[in-house]
Amino acid sequence: MTMLSDTWLDLLGLSGLLNPFALLIGAYLGWRADRLQKLWIAGFAAAALSLILEAAVGMLQLPQPISQDAGALAMFPFRFAGGFLVALAAFWLSQRRKRG
Repeated sequence: MTMLSDTWLDLLGLSGLLNPFALLIGAYLGWRADRLQKLWIAGFAAAALSLILEAAVGMLQLPQPISQDAGALAMFPFRFAGGFLVALAAFWLSQRRKRG
């Protein structure tokens, strides 16, 4: 049986796909979106802003809340996917709330 390396675990875990900052940003932007096409922007913004926030915390030399061994370039697509999926769920809930 093959095991995933530490890098893949980071990419699929809290550092990548399930990054809390990216998920919160994606959920907020998905809730505020008024068209389905804007969810791509929400996913991109979630990935970019979460990486900027992580870089800012690193520049201030504060302790990183989530440790990782993969770089920002590797993290971006996973955070994009996580932010997009949460934005899609939030968009669906907000549209359902508006109808009912």
